[in-house]
Formats: sequence, C-alpha cells, structure tokens
Amino acid sequence: MIIAVDGPTASGKGTIARALAAHYRLPLLDTGLLYRAVGAQCAALGLDPDAEDEAARATDFADRLLTDPALRSEDVGGLASRVSKHPAVRAALLKRQQDFANQSGGAVLDGRDIGTVIAPHADAKLFVTASVAARAARRHAEMLGRGEDVTLAAIAADLAARDARDSGRATAPLTRADDALLLDTSDLTIERAVEQAIVLVDEALSAKRTSGVE
Repeated sequence: MIIAVDGPTASGKGTIARALAAHYRLPLLDTGLLYRAVGAQCAALGLDPDAEDEAARATDFADRLLTDPALRSEDVGGLASRVSKHPAVRAALLKRQQDFANQSGGAVLDGRDIGTVIAPHADAKLFVTASVAARAARRHAEMLGRGEDVTLAAIAADLAARDARDSGRATAPLTRADDALLLDTSDLTIERAVEQAIVLVDEALSAKRTSGVE
C-alpha cells in the first residue's frame, strides 16, 4: 500500500503523513528533507543553489545528514525550494524516492510531486493545502516558539514566493494529481485534520478494492 501526501509548505502535510504512517504501520519518507539536504550541502560547500550544475553537485550526501535538526530551519527551507527547481537535482533524487515507495509492504511519502511523478500508481493520494494566511500563522508560532525573531508578514511573503517557485517550475511542479483527494486544513486543528486524512485514505482504499484494481 502506497500513500502519497502532497502539498505546499506549512499546510500540515508532514504531520499528517507521520500520523498516516503510524496509523497504517508503514515506513515514512519526508522527501522534502532530501531537497533540504541538497540546499544545506550547497551552503556548506559554497555552491550556488540557483546554478543547476552546482546544485547537482550537492546531491551526493551521506544519509546521516537527513537527521540533522538544522535541516528544519527556514533558511534551509528556502534553499530547498531553490534547488528543487533544477531538473538535474530532481533526476538525481528520483530513483531514491521511487525505490522507497516501491519497497515490499508499501510506504507513505510526503512531498510535492509524489502523486504525479514519484508514485503516480499510489493506492491513495492526498493533496493537503491551506491558505497562505493560515500557513504563515502556524509557521510564525513555530518560529517564535524556537526563539526566532521574524515577522508574520515576512513569513507570508516567503511562503508565497516558495509557492510560486514550486508551482511554476518546469520539471515536476507542485500540482494536485487528477485523482488526489483534497484536504484543506485552513480551519482545522491538527487532530481534526488527521482524522479527516484517515477517512479520505480509507475511502480511497475502499474504492480501489471495490473497483477490483490491484
């Protein structure tokens, strides 16, 4: 069983993907961490994240980098959005993601092109979204909790810029798959969002069983 969870930054898709993985007892891959690792490598090696050839050189990183808490920072998130637009970077990370999705027993993958590129054959696809205002408020609260000094307006502007880059890139843009179920979390608590996500996944799996698709 493969579950694809796509959506923009701060929509709640990461938390929802973790909850789904726990509920269905499946391994989880946050594919955004792969791009964050590439962005972090660019910064560490002095490479230009906006230059495709240089960003592609940063795709060779050790797995232990994925557990570095620094990858969750806003700065690295911005770098990830910039390197992810490059076809060479996406190509370098493609097989790694597809192998995870196709492992025996299935998996949950969280990203921006899971249902369209990485696992278009997924058994259940969710597209998790929320308004920029709701997402900015959530991210602002998180950052204040970490002691970071940033304005709500600056976060909203950054999210809007990331959305534009992610949706406008030529290769594997952020877009809802035709068969993905929409979950708007703008006015939902995380508990309610998780409950609705499980209901939607169960509906998708039931529909697939009823249709006889394997």
